[in-house]
Amino acid sequence: MPPKLVGTGLRDRLSSFFGGRGVLVTGSTGFKGSWLCRTLLHLGAKVSGYALEPPTNPSLFDLVGLGNQMDQTVADVRDLDALRRCFERTCPHAVLHLAAQPLVIDSYQRPRHTYETNVMGTVNVLECVRSCESVRTFLNVTTDKVYENLERPGYGYREDDKLDGFDPYSNSKSCSELVTHSYARSFFAPGALGAAAGRCAISTARAGNVIGGGDFADNRIVPDCVRAARSGTVMTIRNPSSVRPYQHVLEPLLLYLTLVMRQDEDTSLAGWYNVGPDDADCVTTGQIVGMFADAWGDGFSFEARRVDGPHEAGLLRLDNSKAKDKLGWQPVWDVREALRRTVEWSRAWVVGGTAAASDAMDKQIDDYLEELI
Repeated sequence: MPPKLVGTGLRDRLSSFFGGRGVLVTGSTGFKGSWLCRTLLHLGAKVSGYALEPPTNPSLFDLVGLGNQMDQTVADVRDLDALRRCFERTCPHAVLHLAAQPLVIDSYQRPRHTYETNVMGTVNVLECVRSCESVRTFLNVTTDKVYENLERPGYGYREDDKLDGFDPYSNSKSCSELVTHSYARSFFAPGALGAAAGRCAISTARAGNVIGGGDFADNRIVPDCVRAARSGTVMTIRNPSSVRPYQHVLEPLLLYLTLVMRQDEDTSLAGWYNVGPDDADCVTTGQIVGMFADAWGDGFSFEARRVDGPHEAGLLRLDNSKAKDKLGWQPVWDVREALRRTVEWSRAWVVGGTAAASDAMDKQIDDYLEELI
């Protein structure tokens, strides 16, 4: 049986592994990328980032001053030459690939850009991993939307289910998965073609919906709730009965880091993993907004109203048993705690500005890491 993560000193193990080591994060200026880079800094890693300018204004990356704490390259993941220069200069031991066009609605408006970024961007990163001799462990972060979603009640998708996302975003991430699988077999497996054979462990992680402080993206349910609460306007819910696997952003990030570490130690653990909450935290959009209202308190109200738009899945769950069985992983914060922490950060920022937002972020990372001990 693998060791349980909670109660085994995982924080110390992660600090020992990442401390002083070079880690490159693509998509570092995004919401998840910012939380990931800050967490790596807490663990003592030598963090480098590669990304476009922050995608929102305000942005979490700027609010907490990450640009002054790490080596940041501002460039497009589609630019192979710039990406190669970054790898050659930073010589990372570990690479986590988060750079993407991440929004379903935007993918309908800009499908070509979405495929170029999410598919060829992944090819470019893997080409750099293949030629950079320092890289020993690589993770491609995709999404729970990679599966052919048949919307079966009570069914959580498993890692061996068919990949075939519906919309351009989801489908491009399915393609990114397939690209990674091919590279893993063709170039990185022991006995594969070329000098990279057996050098680097390769995995993908299919994460569910993440929430947390500092997400300023449009057309996401919890950021929309925060904006409505701040402005005193009524929140409109488009699809109140849609079911999604919600988790605090630190939940998948700590599993990513654990997987990056564990597969470096034991390459047999490399593979494709769902990263989602337990079934109890797969809730409807209406429920998540109701929980937000409870956490925020007075000054927030909402209503359900049908709004016509492009296709979005009505029901989506993940089976997280593989990560539990192989990595000993267990979720730490349930969805109500995730929302409480999101409100805590948001109120800190609204009342105290950037310094309070930075302190709140650090406190939540420390609190989460303490629960891994």
